[in-house]
Amino acid sequence: MKPLIDAALGDLATVLHAIDPSAIQSACDRIAGADKIVLYGCGREGLQLRGLAMRLHHLGLAVSMQGDMAAPPVGAGDLLIASAGPGELATVTALMRVARDAGAEVLFLTATPGTPAAALASEILTIPAQTMATDTGMRAQSILPMGSLYEGAMFVLFEAMVLRLREQLGISPEAMRANHTNME
Repeated sequence: MKPLIDAALGDLATVLHAIDPSAIQSACDRIAGADKIVLYGCGREGLQLRGLAMRLHHLGLAVSMQGDMAAPPVGAGDLLIASAGPGELATVTALMRVARDAGAEVLFLTATPGTPAAALASEILTIPAQTMATDTGMRAQSILPMGSLYEGAMFVLFEAMVLRLREQLGISPEAMRANHTNME
């Protein structure tokens, strides 16, 4: 089992080290400056974004997941964070267009930045990892199956971004903990 874990960790480290640090900081700046933040992603990407939404809530930010009953409308001053690892997912592209047309900014997370969806984004944060679209044949680059490399990199990246945002916003660990639910 250890060789498999070591290989997976090596693949994740390679991807994370390849992400442009200035793009990460720029994404953090957009998040810190947004009035409301709405997140959306399909499948396991959506699950990773839910984890980010929870941590942004712990930071005291106004955040929700698109599709939840309490998700607000977006407009000027707001931010949609959307992920489409393969570059194009119909629902993601449609929601990016709606947000942009309403005046919101769009932070687009993808492994494939040269797509029509990327043209709708205010900013692109490229996570250069294998996705479901590149997991077979000569394009496969990871021991991890399907889109797991992209999704795992999202988790680690998001936790690092939360640490940066905590510092940037001057939020203490105790203040974050105070925003954690007591309904468990």
